[in-house]
Formats: sequence, C-alpha cells, structure tokens
Amino acid sequence: MNIEHVAAVDQAITSRHSVRAFLDKAVATSEIKDILQVASRAPSGTNTQPWKVYVVTGNKRREMIDRVVAAQLEIYESPEAANQYHETFAYYPETWISPYIDRRRENGWGLYGLLGIQKGEKKKMATQQLRNYQLFDAPVALFFTVNKAMGVGSKMDISMMIQNVMVAAKARGLDSCPQAAWNHFHGIVLDVLGAPDDEELVCTVALGYADPNHIVNTFITPRVEVDEFTVFLD
Repeated sequence: MNIEHVAAVDQAITSRHSVRAFLDKAVATSEIKDILQVASRAPSGTNTQPWKVYVVTGNKRREMIDRVVAAQLEIYESPEAANQYHETFAYYPETWISPYIDRRRENGWGLYGLLGIQKGEKKKMATQQLRNYQLFDAPVALFFTVNKAMGVGSKMDISMMIQNVMVAAKARGLDSCPQAAWNHFHGIVLDVLGAPDDEELVCTVALGYADPNHIVNTFITPRVEVDEFTVFLD
C-alpha cells in the first residue's frame, strides 16, 4: 500500500463538499477535459459508458440561467405554472420516512440558519432557492445526460462518473455542487443545449473556484458513523 497515494485520494474525497458561492474566475477548457478524461474511467455495466456531458460557459451559460430563472420566477408569481415543468424521473420519494426526512430537515435548516433565514421567511427562502438556477455564480455548468433507451442501471453508471468528476476536480483545486434542482426544467435545459429528443437530464454540476470568504461555504454536512449503515457478516 502506498501511503501517499491513499492520503491523496482520501483527501480529495473527504475535502469535497457542495459549494454554494463561487469566484468569478474562469476554468481552463484543457483542465475540464483532463477531469472528464480521468472521470471516464468510472465503471459501467458491460462498459456501455452511457454518459454524455455538456460543458456550458460564457454566453450559453447566461442564456441557460436567464431562461430557467425566468421560469422559476413565473412559478413564484403563479404557482400553477409549475404544472408545465416535470422531472423525467423521481429523484426524491413521494412519501418521506425517517431517518431520511430528519436528515433532510437538518440539512435545510442548517443551511438556512447559517444564512440567517428563519421559518416563515418565504421571500428569503425563494431568493436562496433561486441561487441554484444562477449556478451559485460558478463559471462552468456541466449537464449530464443519458439516452432514454437505457435502463435505471445507466443512472447508477453516470452517477459514479459524476462522483469521479467532482473528486478529480477537487484534487485540482476546483470545487463543485451537484444539483438535482435543474431537473424540473429539463425541457428548457435540453433545448438550450440543443440535445436530441432521446436524451434525458440526470444531473447538473456547478464547477469553479470556491469563494473562501462567503459564509455559505462553511456549511459542511455531517455523515453518520460506518456502524450505523453497515452490516458485517462473517
């Protein structure tokens, strides 16, 4: 076992967290290509490699943000407008149970509490929610899609590839935030991307350099102990 290699990999994994405030600092295309090349070593069933990635920056990024933010603002003004936007697959359960709902609430109120947002402050909550669709000011958006013909296993495959992307980025001093929030607006997203009809959006990742001075980036979610989620059988 190479201790230095173990330490480097462990550091990249454990230091990664969801960043919600980025610097206005460009990321080199060559570096993104390097990250994606490394990440493509992710395993996939029978080596199907079902992932497709759209790297969005500059004017196209601005167009994407403008259109999705406008859609979300429309929903705030007229809640019934949400009926025209649907996920292509259910990311969250229809009915929440413990301990998952408890962790979800702890996460939400922990973040809001850090930002000074109290229960009932709907306007402040909406403003923070809108930050998702502004990519938290990240200069790069990565949109991950799979072909609709592929099964649920392909979503497992692409998820491992996405994790590789975020860890490889962290090893290079970059930060990220995976976002399922964009999936409601997949119709708009795929239209801006010019993606074919046989693709579906799986996840969006904001990529860039974390703002070290923003309080939101001090929010680190906890993890339960190994013995709480693991069963050892001998």
